[in-house]
Formats: sequence, C-alpha cells, structure tokens
Amino acid sequence: MNEAVIVFALMALLALFVVFKTALVVPQQSAYVVERLGRYHGTLNAGFHLLVPFVDVIRYQHSLKEQAIDIPAQVCITRDNVQVGVDGILYLKVLNPERASYGIQNYTFAITQLAQTTLRSEVGKIDLDRTFEERTTINLQVVGELDKASEPWGVKVLRYEIRNIEPPQDVLAAMEKQMRAEREKRAVILTSEGQRDAAINTAEGEKQQVIKASEANRQQRINEAEGQASAIRAVAAATAEGLREVAGAIRTDGGMEAVQLRVAEQYVLQFGHIAQKTNTVVVPANLSDVSGMIAAAMKVFGATNNPPQRASNTPQR
Repeated sequence: MNEAVIVFALMALLALFVVFKTALVVPQQSAYVVERLGRYHGTLNAGFHLLVPFVDVIRYQHSLKEQAIDIPAQVCITRDNVQVGVDGILYLKVLNPERASYGIQNYTFAITQLAQTTLRSEVGKIDLDRTFEERTTINLQVVGELDKASEPWGVKVLRYEIRNIEPPQDVLAAMEKQMRAEREKRAVILTSEGQRDAAINTAEGEKQQVIKASEANRQQRINEAEGQASAIRAVAAATAEGLREVAGAIRTDGGMEAVQLRVAEQYVLQFGHIAQKTNTVVVPANLSDVSGMIAAAMKVFGATNNPPQRASNTPQR
C-alpha cells in the first residue's frame, strides 16, 4: 500500500513537472523565442501556449514596449577644437524578436556604442556656438544613422535626445563675457535709438509748431489787411457821402456865406494850433487882411466848382 502511494506521488510530481515545462503564458507586449532541439522554432506572442516537453526551450525573452536607454556622457570635439561633454537618451523598440535574438549578441550595447560614435561625428561638424542651437539637427542625424544600422537587428530607433552639453569652465567664462558684452551692446544701441527717435520727434514737433505759427501769422496779416481795406473803403465812402452832403448844402440859400464863415474859423484855429505846439511863430504877410484871404480862398473854391469852358473855334459874328 505504501509503495503504491509513493508511486502515485512520483507520477503526480512528474505530471506537474511536465505541465510546468509545457504550459506557458506569455504576458502582453512580450515575445518569447522558442528553440526546438537547439534550432529556432518560432516566436510566442501574448497568450497561452503548450510546448513539447524536453524538446522545446524558451531561449530569449523580449519586451515589445518602447525602451529608453541612457547614453553615458562622453567628450566630443567641435569643429573649432573645443571639448564638450555630451550625454543623451535613446528611445528604441523591438520589432522583430527573431532578428533581435540572432542578429546580434547584445543590441542594447551595440546601439549605445553606435550612438556615441555617431554623436561624436555629428558634433565635430559644427562650431561650439552652434551646438546649442543645432541640437534638433544633431538628434535627427543620430536617429537616421542608428536606424539604418539597427534595421538588420530587428530594432527600430525612434528618437534621440541630447540631455546636456557641458563646455569647459574657461570656455563657459568666455561665453558669459561674450553674452554680457552683447547685452551691453544691445542696451547701448537701444538707448541711442531711443535718443535719436526722441530728437527726431522733438525736431518734427518744433517744425510743425513753426509751420503752424507762420500759417497763423499769415492768416492774421491777411485778416488785418482785409480789415484795413474794409476800413479804408468805409472811410472813403463816408468821406464821399459827406462831400456830397456839403456840396448840396453849398448850393442852397446861404450856403456860400456858411462856407466863408467856416474858412475863416479854420484859418484862425490852425494859427492857434501852431502857436500851441511849437515855439515857431508864423506871421502871414497880410495878417490884418483876413477878408482878403477869405476872398482868395473863395476864388479858388469858385474856380473849382466852375471850371473854365474851352473857347469855341467858331468865330463870333
């Protein structure tokens, strides 16, 4: 009885061992490479699989997820012979598990070394000042070279990102001085441009002010001239109207006697003004003969009102 139990137990253990060796569950986003009797037999994807006991062996296990590989820092020499330390991160994915298993011994190590050599080659093509602004170009060049080299290995290089670019300390100090000088230069240029714009604006304002003032002065003179012309015309019209009134009054009865009286008054008044304003005394030759002076004035007035008629060429009979 005891021997039967032992045999049953041994058979159960053997069955469990066989099940353990033959039954296999592959996780999602994983691929197992199976060898049968030492040769490649197939690739098992996610799911449940049964193997042939003692014949099939899981030789390689690959993850189909995107992998990030740290590229160690290395010293690169730029085109202008400056040493810089550069490191980065590489992103890749296994597309063909069979090639990744048998195409190369260790694709991770191979791609890492190839990324470093390609990065040194690309950095050596550009100057130090352009390494910071050409990072995207360098990344694309590295990805292109690695993708071509890793295709036979069943691995796809997705992207490469430069993480740090570290020039030597003396180069950093020189670059800092250069950037400080550039900033000071830009500040001086901006200040001078501001002063220039301010001077231009001030000159333009003064110019406009002078133009406006001259236009206002011209308009003022025009207005004054027009006012003076209007005043002259008004005075002339009033004078003409007054003269017409005086002429009409003279032709009435007693008009001539009034003119004689007015001339005498003006004669006496003007002599009084001369005596008041100056120290010079003007004494006419016929001061006592006022009536003679009035008669002479009236004679001139009469000659003005009655101009002489032309003599007729027709002989009188």
